[in-house]
Amino acid sequence: MTAVDSTGRDRHATSATGPRRAGTPAVSGQPLRFLRGEGLVLFAASLAVFFGGLDEAWWLVPVLLFLPDVAIIGYLRSSRAGALAYNLAHSSPAPALVGGLALLSDSAVGQGVALIWFAHIGMDRALGYGLKYDSTFNDTHLGRIPDKADRENGAAPSEDTATASLPAPSPSTQAT
Repeated sequence: MTAVDSTGRDRHATSATGPRRAGTPAVSGQPLRFLRGEGLVLFAASLAVFFGGLDEAWWLVPVLLFLPDVAIIGYLRSSRAGALAYNLAHSSPAPALVGGLALLSDSAVGQGVALIWFAHIGMDRALGYGLKYDSTFNDTHLGRIPDKADRENGAAPSEDTATASLPAPSPSTQAT
C-alpha cells in the first residue's frame, strides 16, 4: 500500500534529485523524541569525557564545536554534493576513526577533537538537525527544518516537526 500525504501524493516518491520536498519520509512521534534524547546524551557525555578525562585546553570546545558545519560548503556545488558532505561530517564513523587512531597513537588532542566532533553531532540531533536528503538542506531524517517560506505559509517549528508532512492516521490504524 502506498503512503500518501494530505494532498494525495506518494510520501515516498522521489525525483531526480531525491525525495520530494513535501513527501520526505522522516521519523516522528516517540521514536523522534528518543533520537533527539540520544543526541542530548551524546552531547553531554562527549563533553563530560572531554572535560573530565582529558587535560586539554577548554577553548578547543568553542573553537572546534561548529567545525563540522563547514561541510555545508558542499551545497555550493549541488544539493546532492552538499548532502553527502554534510552527512559524512555529521555521522559517527569519521569521529570514531579519528578517536580510534588518537587512542592508538596516544594523542590526547586527537581524542579531544573526536569528542568535540561527537558532541557536535549530538547537539545537532538534540536540536532536530538530522542527516540530509539530496532534495534540499531543509529535508532531514528527523523532519523538515522550516525555512522562511515555510514560516510565511504558516508552518512553525514544533517539538515534532517530522509529522508536519505526514497524514493523520486513519481510524482503522489507530489503537483502541
